[in-house]
Amino acid sequence: MTSIDLNADLGEGFGRWSLTDDEQLLSVVTSANVACGFHAGDAPTMRRVCDLAAERGVRIGAQVSYRDLAGFGRRAMDVPPDELAAEVAYQIGALEVFARAAGARVAYVKPHGALYNRVVHDAEQAEAVAAGVLLADSTLPVLGLPDSRFLVVAAAVGLPVVTEAFADRAYTEAGRLMPRRLKGAVITDAGAVVERSVDLARSGVVRSRSGRDIAVRARSLCLHGDTPGAVDLARRVRAGLEEAGVHVEAFV
Repeated sequence: MTSIDLNADLGEGFGRWSLTDDEQLLSVVTSANVACGFHAGDAPTMRRVCDLAAERGVRIGAQVSYRDLAGFGRRAMDVPPDELAAEVAYQIGALEVFARAAGARVAYVKPHGALYNRVVHDAEQAEAVAAGVLLADSTLPVLGLPDSRFLVVAAAVGLPVVTEAFADRAYTEAGRLMPRRLKGAVITDAGAVVERSVDLARSGVVRSRSGRDIAVRARSLCLHGDTPGAVDLARRVRAGLEEAGVHVEAFV
């Protein structure tokens, strides 16, 4: 049976401000990318999300970022590799405390925002993120785009790698995500997102912005928790996958 993991960005709040409906999304997804305080998230939020995820059997992932609370981790930054590696390890370690307190563990690592996009093509920054993961735990899988520099360097240093795809983001013909600043980069039509999800899970293909079908082999499918109607969309995607005979399960 075809199977796929559903992951979403969660815990993206700070203090009294909250962006994601963590409790509802955790009833749908199988893996939770938890903000670790650098682009969003704080200690109480991290602890609460870890508790909820552990109760529901959802895998806890560390979503590491550039230190950019004001820009939500979406601004380009030039961080020295040694500093970036240390900050990645720091974020994983912080989340691990709360995951253990909930009776679970950090199960994987995924970069966020500008860092995610940077390590697709920047070998130096990719190596720094991989070094940070190694410093925290050399057994942790890392999640990223197929054929990205990050997954290449992570595999080279012995980290398990897991490919992912985005049902609600537009792709270029090169198999990369369209920058968010461009019109149409985020797909909001629920029916289209569900259809793309099924195609990605069953056939490993997605239609690019130009209308060309491209191969995107992925073990995990990302749904953004900060988009309007995210919970309803996530439910529709999961239902559509299951109706198409796709088994939804965590990759770890």
